Amino acid sequence: MRCHGNPLTQPGMFGRRGFLVAGAASGLGLSLPQLLMREASAEIKQYDFVKPKAKSVIHIYLPGGMAQQESWDPKPYSPMEYRGDLGTIKTNTGEVIGSAMPQLAKRADKYCVIRSMSHGEAAHERGTHNMFTGYKPSPALSYPSFGAVVSHEYGPRNNLPAYICVPNVPNEFAGTGYLPSSYGGFALGADPARSDFQVRDLNLAGGVDEARFMRRKRALEMVNQRFVTGTSADNVGAMNTFYERAYDLLDTPEAKAAFDLSKEDDKTRDRYGRNTAGSRMLMCRRLIEAGSRLVTMTYGSWDMHTSITSGIRGQMPSFDQGLAVLLDDLSERGLLDETLVMVTSEFGRTPKINADAGRDHWPKVFSVMLAGGGVQGGMIHGASDSTASEPELDPVSPADLATTMYRLLGIVADKELMAPGDRPIEIVDGGNVIEKILT
Repeated sequence: MRCHGNPLTQPGMFGRRGFLVAGAASGLGLSLPQLLMREASAEIKQYDFVKPKAKSVIHIYLPGGMAQQESWDPKPYSPMEYRGDLGTIKTNTGEVIGSAMPQLAKRADKYCVIRSMSHGEAAHERGTHNMFTGYKPSPALSYPSFGAVVSHEYGPRNNLPAYICVPNVPNEFAGTGYLPSSYGGFALGADPARSDFQVRDLNLAGGVDEARFMRRKRALEMVNQRFVTGTSADNVGAMNTFYERAYDLLDTPEAKAAFDLSKEDDKTRDRYGRNTAGSRMLMCRRLIEAGSRLVTMTYGSWDMHTSITSGIRGQMPSFDQGLAVLLDDLSERGLLDETLVMVTSEFGRTPKINADAGRDHWPKVFSVMLAGGGVQGGMIHGASDSTASEPELDPVSPADLATTMYRLLGIVADKELMAPGDRPIEIVDGGNVIEKILT
């Protein structure tokens, strides 16, 4: 099926135009990240309507490959060299998860665990590509990430970038692929957990006050108008539109305030945890609540080839607390039903603990967690075998996961976008919606 456009894009919004922010903008005192649109022509056509269940996505990515055995899919009855020594904890739904997640165990009714994720890429880069695009890596084409596709399809909302990365773009595969670079993620550029945290480029450059900024803005508008009038330069008119989007972010107090954690009271900050995981998850909630469509957050380093027990004990507690509170907070604010929370990693870890008391890369079976946004809570989907070596029931591919996420957002996954050379490429090729987990 070849189709373009999106019926949910309203007049006056960007539609299929990406969010553009201006970088080093002709003496205006701006220095926003380089997300300039290279091309802005796109014919809007009709396609089959898919009703969305989710308005936003919080994608929590755990780089390195989180061990399913120590988290979502423990194996308490397997031999010690397989199960490890961390043990399990019973959830409020009667299932078991890793003992290092006691807070999430109390909230299992809010989320779904897929225990049968599987692909064939054991290298970090290739596995990451799978889990950020829904595609196997190809030397012939670079595919757009989830965030870039959502930005392309829906554009910004409430003057916030559609796609934001906390704190930075996590990897090269979280980019725009064959789409224009303007659909890329807006990166905070700093960790919200730092006491001196400040989002780069949200303020005017030194020496440029608001009055001076507005004078320069008007001067540039006059120059650009002469180009448009005198030469019918479509690109100039398009660039004006993009600069206006950057001005909107700078000039909209509500949009800028979304990045300011000091607006939260001490009780909320303490509840999430004044640490890396808690501060980043709180930032995700603020950005989604303010209007961003997809926020990708990274936390930790889960590539535990050695000493996995101490590694999990060191990183898991703040993750457990922050994610549990995020689910509570979204629910209390009436946002969980319209926000898909997705916790992924590029692959899992080997069934058997190695000689260095760690686990190595294992893409054959691993786990992801989904909550809210049209996903049933209190559910386990699929299963691995007794040693977490292979999927035993209902295997799920990255393409299936991507297709399901897009369906929840109201995006047709087999819609074709245009790659260079006017090549129509489906957003996801061959994925199936995981119907059993949907509400």
